[in-house]
Amino acid sequence: MVFLVMAALAWVTTRIFSAAQNSVQRITDGEENSVTKTAAVLPTDHEDFIVETRDFSPTDFMTKIESFSLLSVYDIEKYETREFEAGDYKWRLVIYPNGHGQNKEKRNHISVYLAMVDTSSLPVNWEFNAIFTIFLYNQILDNYLCVRVNGTNGRRFNNAKSIWGFPKFISKKILGDESSGYIINDNIVLGAEVFVLKTPRVIERVTLFKPAEYPQKREWKIHEFSKLKADILFSEIFTIGDINWEMKLYPHGADPSSKGGSHLSIFLACVDSDRFDARKKVKTEFYIRLKCRGDFHHSEKFSVWFTSSVKDWGKHKFISLAALRDPRYGYLVDDCLTLEVEILVQLVV
Repeated sequence: MVFLVMAALAWVTTRIFSAAQNSVQRITDGEENSVTKTAAVLPTDHEDFIVETRDFSPTDFMTKIESFSLLSVYDIEKYETREFEAGDYKWRLVIYPNGHGQNKEKRNHISVYLAMVDTSSLPVNWEFNAIFTIFLYNQILDNYLCVRVNGTNGRRFNNAKSIWGFPKFISKKILGDESSGYIINDNIVLGAEVFVLKTPRVIERVTLFKPAEYPQKREWKIHEFSKLKADILFSEIFTIGDINWEMKLYPHGADPSSKGGSHLSIFLACVDSDRFDARKKVKTEFYIRLKCRGDFHHSEKFSVWFTSSVKDWGKHKFISLAALRDPRYGYLVDDCLTLEVEILVQLVV
């Protein structure tokens, strides 16, 4: 499917360029001077872009800049246009009236770029290709000079490079000559069209973590346990494996089938799961331990994928309340319950 789209795009590009050549051949003798000037607008080393003319206006964006020369007078290095939408993305033109770059030759030209706007809202590792055209209106001939990136793939936009364009879009000498038609009464009109090539791919990042050199544990003490009235308690939020966690305790049980509250219920909750998208998941192995006076601890091991829908995991019947209160086991020391969780974050997708 992608191959067919690319092939069709290449065919359309060839037909447009061929039509532009034919239109140049059909011009009258009185227009030959204007065509010669159009050819001189850009340098000869322009294999990276295509220059042509057309009659109909840009479909995505146009801007008219009045008193254009005042940008240089006021020492305004660049002008950024208002944003516009094309191909489900937001863009703007960035115009350098005295060129962009230290090269002296570039300073003799107007530089125009296409820049993306608000890329922070895009997913991680976003990337796509786009074919774009920058337009300059000829106010005498009533047509447009079109400068388009060459090739069927256009330019690649991503986090590393979200702005592309033409450092030598048009020479200041040609633009300043009103007989060229590109500036009349110190006014110019620029425009843009953007065609985004949708890439049918999925990018996945999988990070596996080595076992920690030391245990990743957190302890939680609940004082005056026998006096608790709340149905649920939450520990302080803590961070292990760059993920935020908290423990949830149901002193009277969270098992719907146990109406009398016969067991203690304990869960580990992934706090960050509230911000997970539908595809993110965290593979975790963890232990929940109930400490006592001696060496014996009541412990349970769990292995689970935390996602946007699986936010916590544990056990409804972690230990019976009768065993918990039995002084022979020593779980309650001075009416204080001590819980411990040990977490190993194994994989993040």
